[in-house]
Amino acid sequence: MRPIIEFCLSNLASGTQKAMEELEKDPNLDIIEYGCLSNCGNCAVEPFALVNGEYVSGETNEELVENIYTFLEENPM
Repeated sequence: MRPIIEFCLSNLASGTQKAMEELEKDPNLDIIEYGCLSNCGNCAVEPFALVNGEYVSGETNEELVENIYTFLEENPM
């Protein structure tokens, strides 16, 4: 089973589109976008994604991608 990375459509519109596009290049990840992930307070403040259901964020898109890979290394499936 591959890790699931979930993005909020509102957060994508705020700038995480580039992070999602970068992660989509990895064939070992399943990338899903939803209309809302019910993290509205955080969504307005920082780039984030849910990684296997866990909240992962970063100050920039690059940091978000890095933090997602770090999370996956520290929490193997």
